[in-house]
Amino acid sequence: MDGTLLDSEPIWEIAMTELAAHHGIAMTPQLRESTLGNSLPDALAKLHDAVGIPAEDRDPAADGRRTLDRVTELFREGLPWRPGALEALELIAGAGIPMALVTNTVREAADVALGTIGRHRFATTVCGDEVAVGKPAPDPYMRAAELLGLPTADCLAVEDSPTGAEAATAAGCPTLVVESAAPVKRGPLRVFRRSLVGLGLDDVTEAWTGGLARIATCQNEES
Repeated sequence: MDGTLLDSEPIWEIAMTELAAHHGIAMTPQLRESTLGNSLPDALAKLHDAVGIPAEDRDPAADGRRTLDRVTELFREGLPWRPGALEALELIAGAGIPMALVTNTVREAADVALGTIGRHRFATTVCGDEVAVGKPAPDPYMRAAELLGLPTADCLAVEDSPTGAEAATAAGCPTLVVESAAPVKRGPLRVFRRSLVGLGLDDVTEAWTGGLARIATCQNEES
């Protein structure tokens, strides 16, 4: 969702920067990049580490509440689409391919964003607070595939961040990577595209088959 469909990463940056300032530090580019695509608990833990707050003095519940309140406030002011994202959703829907929204964002904020995206577009949605472990663990993608009634290898993930791509790869999903705020490493199951602008069904098919072909090639090289 954030960074793939919606240009909402700058909104999260505002909220995290304000939280960092609340704790007396400036948000550095390195710290911000390390939190991209993270679940809220993981992002807060990295910020607390950077601040140097001892474990016993941390209050992730209060900081999480402060961050979510700010993010949802900004979400309600309007969310811009990433280039080509709306057209891509309409293309896939028009082809009759079921879609699942898989996000590390908690349900409370995701439901606000779905007002922009359109919840009717998705067969199911999985949020970061609805699985045992969020991205980069495979749990969100494995849960989405389960809800769709499909093996993960039959599902094409579309991701923009290192965290999301790692989760999709760990789940065994061929992945179309469209980088946004941070570079993503090349690897098995991953096919890269500069933008969703101009995406066609042939591109979708090639991303799925190409991702599977890449892992098959790697397995052959290892054997």
